[in-house]
Amino acid sequence: MIWVLAAAGAFATVPVSLRWLRVAQREHYLAPSTTRFALRWWNTGWANRVLLVIEMVGLGGAFFDVRMGFLAVLAQVGPIGLSLKGRTSKLAWTLRLRRVAAVSGTIVAVLFVVGAVTELAWLIALGLIVFPSIIDLSLLALAPIEQRMGNRWVEKAASKLKSSGAQVVAITGSYGKTTAKVYLNHLISGSVRTVASPASFNNRMGLARAVNEQLVPGTEVFIAEMGTYGKGEIASLCQWIEPSIAAIVAIGPVHLERFRTEERIVEAKAEILDRAGSAVIAVDHPLLATLVEQRSGALPITTVATTVDAADVVYRQADRMLLLAGEPLGPVPVTVFPVNLAVAVGIAHRLGIDPDPGLFNSLPSAEHRQTISVSERGVTIIDDTFNSNPAGARAGLDLLSAHARRGRKVLVTPGMVELGPRQDLENEELARTAAGMCDDIVVIGATNRLALLRGSAEGPASVTVVANREEAVNWVRSNLQAGDAVLYENDLPDHYP
Repeated sequence: MIWVLAAAGAFATVPVSLRWLRVAQREHYLAPSTTRFALRWWNTGWANRVLLVIEMVGLGGAFFDVRMGFLAVLAQVGPIGLSLKGRTSKLAWTLRLRRVAAVSGTIVAVLFVVGAVTELAWLIALGLIVFPSIIDLSLLALAPIEQRMGNRWVEKAASKLKSSGAQVVAITGSYGKTTAKVYLNHLISGSVRTVASPASFNNRMGLARAVNEQLVPGTEVFIAEMGTYGKGEIASLCQWIEPSIAAIVAIGPVHLERFRTEERIVEAKAEILDRAGSAVIAVDHPLLATLVEQRSGALPITTVATTVDAADVVYRQADRMLLLAGEPLGPVPVTVFPVNLAVAVGIAHRLGIDPDPGLFNSLPSAEHRQTISVSERGVTIIDDTFNSNPAGARAGLDLLSAHARRGRKVLVTPGMVELGPRQDLENEELARTAAGMCDDIVVIGATNRLALLRGSAEGPASVTVVANREEAVNWVRSNLQAGDAVLYENDLPDHYP
């Protein structure tokens, strides 16, 4: 009987591994993300909670009776809702994923064989139940190997960047860094030969790839967007991408799930200043204003502000005017993010380039960041589906109101994630604000459903709950007409519940 249980367990590991390996891949192979998502999924919906109880009963019962272990095997039909291959975020069998699969599969196989040989049925049940944690353990074990394997590409990129003689502009922030990068590239590309890291290639291997594949002879400025999920990551990047100018766009509760406090976020982002020749920092957030005070003696800093007047580059809200050194430079179009433009202007000025305000009206939009289009039916669509954050979501609602003064206004959202202990409060506040501004709110999925429903209950907006993005789009197509406007605020891949 014990070998039958082991065989059944081995058969069940196929769907188990497909689910959780996909989660690990979508979460950038960062431990303990797989375990964290497993806890979320097993606690989503009554069916998954029942299956979780069955798992636990099977594990406990397997200590006394081999047959009870089959309950843990049967429970692997869940978590219900987490697909095997994925719709929006499909599993890709890269070499890295295969290594993770091989290591985690070996660990589970050892548990199954030892359990069968020693007739400890609970080991087989345990191997199935903790598979997400086994993947996280494999990620930790493989991390030094992955680091060494990537070194040759990083070394090649470092050599190429150094030999090019290009000045490096490094940009970071909780949000806004991609848009600031796009704006800067637009403002200076007519004066100097520039290369900007593409899309969100903002980590070690992404930036190495950008340099190796895109940096060409004659490049004068390389614009590097830098992201981080933990302390030391940006410092490591700056060891081989040493910034001539470093910029911090904004600080907010994005990634609080990992950092826990905004103070820690600032510490991690501030690493971009350690090797920089000069800096541009937006000082609207008090923690960044304090950072300027602390670092101003070590390097020259251009300050940027949108809420106060005491800065080198100021956005004056009353008339949407951007001021440089106290002098009006030009008006900021309504579709442009003021702080991101102000940072780009500050960097251009640091590079010795006089930014042309005539270019403000032709600034390109970063993809999926409040980009505006009109459908064939005349519905205004505001796409803000990438990297949603509280400040950006509020700006998105303002943009929605501006584009639907007479028509129907609709917010479509799964809510915001990675906000740690503030996630429920921030999503509730988003829905509360939207409920007073919008005619309809369409809530997607279960991740933030309860918080969004609580907030939306405090306003007159009608609320519709759908399971996924596809259902939300179908609702919009069926209910909106010419003159109406919809804001798609954030879009979670389907490895989220």
